Amino acid sequence: MADRNLLQYTFITLKGIAMGAADVVPGVSGGTIAFISGIYEELITSINNINLSLIRIWKKEGFNAFWKKLNGNFLVALFLGIFISLFSLATLVSWLLENEPVLLWSFFFGLVAASIFFVGKEITRWNMGTIIVLILGAAVAYFITTLPASENATSLPYLFMSGALAVCAMILPGISGAFILVLLGSYKTVLDAVHERNIQVIITVALGAIFGLLSFAKLLKWMFSHYRNLTLALLTGFILGSLNKIWPWKLVLETKTIGEKIIPIKEQNVSPFNFEDEPQLMFAIIAAIIGFSLIFILEKVASKK
Repeated sequence: MADRNLLQYTFITLKGIAMGAADVVPGVSGGTIAFISGIYEELITSINNINLSLIRIWKKEGFNAFWKKLNGNFLVALFLGIFISLFSLATLVSWLLENEPVLLWSFFFGLVAASIFFVGKEITRWNMGTIIVLILGAAVAYFITTLPASENATSLPYLFMSGALAVCAMILPGISGAFILVLLGSYKTVLDAVHERNIQVIITVALGAIFGLLSFAKLLKWMFSHYRNLTLALLTGFILGSLNKIWPWKLVLETKTIGEKIIPIKEQNVSPFNFEDEPQLMFAIIAAIIGFSLIFILEKVASKK
Protein backbone atom coordinates (compact mmCIF):
# COMPACT_ATOMS: atom_id res chain seq x y z
CA MET A 1 0.00 0.00 0.00
CA ALA A 2 1.13 3.55 -0.72
CA ASP A 3 2.90 5.61 1.94
CA ARG A 4 0.84 8.54 3.19
CA ASN A 5 1.50 11.66 5.23
CA LEU A 6 -0.42 12.85 8.30
CA LEU A 7 -2.80 15.05 6.27
CA GLN A 8 -3.77 12.11 4.04
CA TYR A 9 -4.46 9.91 7.07
CA THR A 10 -6.57 12.75 8.52
CA PHE A 11 -8.69 12.67 5.35
CA ILE A 12 -9.07 8.88 5.73
CA THR A 13 -10.32 9.46 9.30
CA LEU A 14 -12.82 12.00 7.94
CA LYS A 15 -13.99 9.39 5.41
CA GLY A 16 -14.43 6.99 8.33
CA ILE A 17 -16.53 9.60 10.15
CA ALA A 18 -18.73 9.90 7.04
CA MET A 19 -19.04 6.09 6.84
CA GLY A 20 -20.04 5.90 10.51
CA ALA A 21 -22.65 8.66 10.11
CA ALA A 22 -24.16 6.88 7.10
CA ASP A 23 -24.29 3.54 8.90
CA VAL A 24 -26.32 5.01 11.76
CA VAL A 25 -29.18 5.72 9.30
CA PRO A 26 -31.30 2.61 8.55
CA GLY A 27 -31.24 2.56 4.76
CA VAL A 28 -27.85 4.14 3.97
CA SER A 29 -24.69 2.05 3.61
CA GLY A 30 -21.23 2.99 4.81
CA GLY A 31 -19.97 0.88 1.91
CA THR A 32 -21.49 3.43 -0.48
CA ILE A 33 -19.49 6.20 1.23
CA ALA A 34 -16.32 4.08 1.07
CA PHE A 35 -16.84 3.52 -2.65
CA ILE A 36 -17.49 7.14 -3.60
CA SER A 37 -14.57 8.33 -1.46
CA GLY A 38 -12.20 6.00 -3.34
CA ILE A 39 -11.13 3.67 -0.51
CA TYR A 40 -13.47 0.70 -1.04
CA GLU A 41 -11.11 -1.79 -2.70
CA GLU A 42 -8.21 -0.86 -0.41
CA LEU A 43 -10.51 -1.47 2.58
CA ILE A 44 -11.54 -4.90 1.27
CA THR A 45 -7.92 -5.84 0.47
CA SER A 46 -6.68 -4.66 3.88
CA ILE A 47 -9.36 -6.60 5.76
CA ASN A 48 -8.62 -9.64 3.60
CA ASN A 49 -4.95 -9.47 4.70
CA ILE A 50 -5.93 -10.17 8.31
CA ASN A 51 -5.14 -13.86 8.77
CA LEU A 52 -2.79 -16.21 10.65
CA SER A 53 0.07 -15.57 8.19
CA LEU A 54 0.42 -12.10 9.75
CA ILE A 55 1.60 -13.72 13.00
CA ARG A 56 4.27 -15.65 11.11
CA ILE A 57 5.41 -12.45 9.41
CA TRP A 58 5.63 -10.75 12.82
CA LYS A 59 7.76 -13.60 14.21
CA LYS A 60 10.11 -13.84 11.20
CA GLU A 61 10.37 -10.27 9.92
CA GLY A 62 9.34 -8.13 12.90
CA PHE A 63 6.54 -5.74 13.77
CA ASN A 64 7.22 -3.23 10.96
CA ALA A 65 6.76 -5.89 8.25
CA PHE A 66 3.61 -7.14 10.01
CA TRP A 67 2.14 -3.62 10.24
CA LYS A 68 2.93 -2.84 6.61
CA LYS A 69 1.34 -6.08 5.38
CA LEU A 70 -1.71 -5.33 7.52
CA ASN A 71 -1.89 -1.76 6.13
CA GLY A 72 -2.29 -0.88 9.79
CA ASN A 73 -2.08 2.93 9.51
CA PHE A 74 -4.92 2.96 6.98
CA LEU A 75 -7.17 0.66 9.06
CA VAL A 76 -6.50 2.53 12.32
CA ALA A 77 -7.19 5.92 10.70
CA LEU A 78 -10.41 4.68 9.06
CA PHE A 79 -11.87 2.80 12.03
CA LEU A 80 -10.91 5.67 14.35
CA GLY A 81 -13.17 7.87 12.20
CA ILE A 82 -15.98 5.28 12.24
CA PHE A 83 -15.87 4.97 16.04
CA ILE A 84 -15.67 8.77 16.53
CA SER A 85 -18.76 9.06 14.36
CA LEU A 86 -20.69 6.28 16.11
CA PHE A 87 -20.04 7.78 19.55
CA SER A 88 -20.64 11.42 18.57
CA LEU A 89 -22.81 11.68 15.45
CA ALA A 90 -25.09 8.81 16.50
CA THR A 91 -26.91 11.17 18.88
CA LEU A 92 -27.27 13.89 16.22
CA VAL A 93 -28.49 11.49 13.54
CA SER A 94 -30.95 9.90 16.00
CA TRP A 95 -32.30 13.38 16.78
CA LEU A 96 -32.65 14.20 13.07
CA LEU A 97 -34.42 10.87 12.43
CA GLU A 98 -37.00 11.76 15.08
CA ASN A 99 -37.37 15.50 14.46
CA GLU A 100 -36.41 16.19 10.82
CA PRO A 101 -36.75 12.82 9.06
CA VAL A 102 -37.80 14.20 5.66
CA LEU A 103 -34.79 16.53 5.42
CA LEU A 104 -32.36 13.78 6.52
CA TRP A 105 -33.81 11.18 4.13
CA SER A 106 -33.84 13.77 1.30
CA PHE A 107 -30.13 14.47 1.74
CA PHE A 108 -29.26 10.78 1.73
CA PHE A 109 -31.65 10.07 -1.17
CA GLY A 110 -29.78 12.60 -3.31
CA LEU A 111 -26.43 11.23 -2.19
CA VAL A 112 -27.32 7.59 -2.87
CA ALA A 113 -29.00 8.42 -6.22
CA ALA A 114 -25.78 10.09 -7.40
CA SER A 115 -23.83 7.04 -6.19
CA ILE A 116 -25.64 4.88 -8.78
CA PHE A 117 -23.99 6.87 -11.57
CA PHE A 118 -20.67 6.95 -9.72
CA VAL A 119 -20.43 3.18 -9.19
CA GLY A 120 -22.06 2.30 -12.53
CA LYS A 121 -19.53 4.22 -14.59
CA GLU A 122 -16.75 2.08 -13.11
CA ILE A 123 -18.11 -0.83 -15.18
CA THR A 124 -15.81 -1.01 -18.21
CA ARG A 125 -17.84 -3.47 -20.31
CA TRP A 126 -21.62 -3.63 -20.49
CA ASN A 127 -23.25 -6.79 -21.82
CA MET A 128 -26.29 -8.97 -21.15
CA GLY A 129 -24.57 -10.53 -18.12
CA THR A 130 -23.87 -7.22 -16.35
CA ILE A 131 -27.40 -5.96 -17.08
CA ILE A 132 -28.99 -9.14 -15.67
CA VAL A 133 -26.78 -9.00 -12.55
CA LEU A 134 -27.64 -5.30 -12.05
CA ILE A 135 -31.38 -6.03 -12.26
CA LEU A 136 -30.97 -9.02 -9.90
CA GLY A 137 -29.05 -6.89 -7.37
CA ALA A 138 -31.73 -4.18 -7.52
CA ALA A 139 -34.50 -6.77 -7.02
CA VAL A 140 -32.74 -8.34 -4.00
CA ALA A 141 -32.11 -4.95 -2.35
CA TYR A 142 -35.69 -3.82 -3.04
CA PHE A 143 -37.06 -7.06 -1.53
CA ILE A 144 -34.93 -6.57 1.62
CA THR A 145 -36.33 -3.03 2.05
CA THR A 146 -39.90 -4.39 2.05
CA LEU A 147 -39.34 -6.85 4.91
CA PRO A 148 -41.03 -5.97 8.23
CA ALA A 149 -39.02 -5.13 11.35
CA SER A 150 -38.63 -7.80 14.02
CA GLU A 151 -39.21 -7.59 17.76
CA ASN A 152 -36.47 -6.01 19.85
CA ALA A 153 -33.78 -8.62 20.60
CA THR A 154 -31.45 -8.51 23.59
CA SER A 155 -29.81 -11.96 23.89
CA LEU A 156 -26.02 -11.83 23.46
CA PRO A 157 -25.69 -14.73 20.95
CA TYR A 158 -28.39 -13.12 18.79
CA LEU A 159 -26.63 -9.75 19.02
CA PHE A 160 -23.35 -11.44 17.97
CA MET A 161 -25.09 -12.83 14.86
CA SER A 162 -26.72 -9.45 14.22
CA GLY A 163 -23.31 -7.76 14.28
CA ALA A 164 -21.90 -10.31 11.83
CA LEU A 165 -24.77 -9.91 9.34
CA ALA A 166 -24.97 -6.13 9.69
CA VAL A 167 -21.27 -5.59 8.99
CA CYS A 168 -21.53 -7.72 5.83
CA ALA A 169 -24.27 -5.35 4.70
CA MET A 170 -22.29 -2.34 5.88
CA ILE A 171 -19.43 -2.98 3.46
CA LEU A 172 -21.81 -3.65 0.58
CA PRO A 173 -22.74 -0.39 -1.17
CA GLY A 174 -26.51 -0.02 -1.19
CA ILE A 175 -27.35 -2.49 1.60
CA SER A 176 -27.54 -0.75 4.96
CA GLY A 177 -26.05 -2.39 8.04
CA ALA A 178 -28.36 -0.32 10.26
CA PHE A 179 -31.40 -1.48 8.28
CA ILE A 180 -30.34 -5.13 8.68
CA LEU A 181 -30.24 -4.47 12.45
CA VAL A 182 -33.79 -3.06 12.20
CA LEU A 183 -34.97 -6.19 10.35
CA LEU A 184 -33.32 -8.41 12.96
CA GLY A 185 -34.81 -6.40 15.82
CA SER A 186 -31.40 -5.38 17.18
CA TYR A 187 -31.22 -1.74 16.04
CA LYS A 188 -32.69 -0.09 19.14
CA THR A 189 -30.69 -2.37 21.47
CA VAL A 190 -27.42 -1.44 19.75
CA LEU A 191 -28.21 2.29 19.51
CA ASP A 192 -29.23 2.41 23.19
CA ALA A 193 -26.04 0.52 24.13
CA VAL A 194 -23.94 3.19 22.34
CA HIS A 195 -25.81 6.03 24.07
CA GLU A 196 -25.69 4.36 27.50
CA ARG A 197 -22.11 3.02 27.09
CA ASN A 198 -23.27 -0.57 27.66
CA ILE A 199 -19.85 -2.20 27.19
CA GLN A 200 -21.14 -5.81 27.27
CA VAL A 201 -23.52 -5.28 24.35
CA ILE A 202 -21.05 -3.12 22.41
CA ILE A 203 -18.26 -5.74 22.71
CA THR A 204 -20.63 -8.59 21.73
CA VAL A 205 -21.82 -6.79 18.59
CA ALA A 206 -18.23 -5.70 17.80
CA LEU A 207 -16.94 -9.30 18.01
CA GLY A 208 -19.76 -10.44 15.72
CA ALA A 209 -18.89 -7.62 13.33
CA ILE A 210 -15.19 -8.62 13.29
CA PHE A 211 -16.14 -12.24 12.56
CA GLY A 212 -18.48 -11.21 9.73
CA LEU A 213 -16.01 -8.70 8.32
CA LEU A 214 -13.07 -11.11 8.12
CA SER A 215 -15.09 -13.87 6.48
CA PHE A 216 -17.08 -11.72 4.04
CA ALA A 217 -14.11 -9.63 2.88
CA LYS A 218 -12.46 -12.75 1.41
CA LEU A 219 -15.50 -13.36 -0.81
CA LEU A 220 -15.61 -9.73 -1.95
CA LYS A 221 -11.89 -9.68 -2.71
CA TRP A 222 -12.23 -12.85 -4.81
CA MET A 223 -15.22 -11.36 -6.67
CA PHE A 224 -13.34 -8.16 -7.48
CA SER A 225 -10.28 -10.13 -8.65
CA HIS A 226 -12.16 -12.55 -10.92
CA TYR A 227 -15.44 -10.85 -11.88
CA ARG A 228 -14.87 -7.11 -11.45
CA ASN A 229 -17.53 -5.85 -13.89
CA LEU A 230 -20.20 -8.27 -12.65
CA THR A 231 -19.39 -7.34 -9.04
CA LEU A 232 -19.69 -3.62 -9.83
CA ALA A 233 -23.00 -4.30 -11.64
CA LEU A 234 -24.29 -6.17 -8.56
CA LEU A 235 -23.25 -3.32 -6.24
CA THR A 236 -24.88 -0.75 -8.57
CA GLY A 237 -28.08 -2.83 -8.44
CA PHE A 238 -27.95 -2.95 -4.64
CA ILE A 239 -27.72 0.86 -4.49
CA LEU A 240 -30.57 1.26 -7.01
CA GLY A 241 -32.86 -1.13 -5.09
CA SER A 242 -32.12 0.58 -1.76
CA LEU A 243 -33.68 3.86 -2.94
CA ASN A 244 -37.09 2.40 -2.02
CA LYS A 245 -36.12 2.43 1.65
CA ILE A 246 -34.76 5.98 1.75
CA TRP A 247 -37.55 7.72 -0.20
CA PRO A 248 -38.22 10.68 2.14
CA TRP A 249 -42.05 10.82 1.96
CA LYS A 250 -43.78 7.86 3.53
CA LEU A 251 -47.23 7.02 4.83
CA VAL A 252 -46.97 4.84 7.96
CA LEU A 253 -49.50 2.00 7.71
CA GLU A 254 -48.50 -0.02 10.78
CA THR A 255 -46.35 0.64 13.84
CA LYS A 256 -44.91 -1.36 16.71
CA THR A 257 -43.93 -0.10 20.17
CA ILE A 258 -40.43 -1.27 21.16
CA GLY A 259 -39.45 -0.05 24.61
CA GLU A 260 -40.38 3.64 24.68
CA LYS A 261 -40.14 4.09 20.91
CA ILE A 262 -42.79 3.64 18.23
CA ILE A 263 -41.15 1.96 15.22
CA PRO A 264 -42.88 1.98 11.80
CA ILE A 265 -42.96 -1.61 10.50
CA LYS A 266 -45.09 -1.08 7.39
CA GLU A 267 -44.75 2.02 5.22
CA GLN A 268 -45.86 3.15 1.79
CA ASN A 269 -43.95 5.62 -0.39
CA VAL A 270 -46.14 8.55 -1.42
CA SER A 271 -45.81 11.68 -3.53
CA PRO A 272 -44.32 14.73 -1.71
CA PHE A 273 -47.26 16.76 -3.05
CA ASN A 274 -49.55 14.75 -0.77
CA PHE A 275 -48.10 16.80 2.08
CA GLU A 276 -49.21 20.42 2.56
CA ASP A 277 -46.00 21.67 4.20
CA GLU A 278 -44.59 23.61 1.22
CA PRO A 279 -41.59 25.20 3.02
CA GLN A 280 -40.43 21.74 4.14
CA LEU A 281 -40.81 20.43 0.57
CA MET A 282 -38.56 23.22 -0.69
CA PHE A 283 -35.94 22.53 1.99
CA ALA A 284 -36.16 18.78 1.26
CA ILE A 285 -35.49 19.38 -2.44
CA ILE A 286 -32.50 21.60 -1.53
CA ALA A 287 -31.20 18.88 0.83
CA ALA A 288 -31.52 16.26 -1.95
CA ILE A 289 -29.68 18.54 -4.42
CA ILE A 290 -26.90 19.09 -1.86
CA GLY A 291 -26.57 15.33 -1.32
CA PHE A 292 -26.59 14.66 -5.08
CA SER A 293 -24.05 17.42 -5.81
CA LEU A 294 -21.74 16.34 -2.99
CA ILE A 295 -20.84 13.11 -4.82
CA PHE A 296 -19.75 14.95 -7.96
CA ILE A 297 -17.86 17.60 -5.97
CA LEU A 298 -15.95 14.82 -4.18
CA GLU A 299 -15.23 13.17 -7.53
CA LYS A 300 -13.89 16.45 -9.01
CA VAL A 301 -11.65 17.02 -5.99
CA ALA A 302 -10.35 13.44 -6.17
CA SER A 303 -9.70 13.62 -9.94
CA LYS A 304 -7.80 16.92 -9.61
CA LYS A 305 -5.65 15.36 -6.91
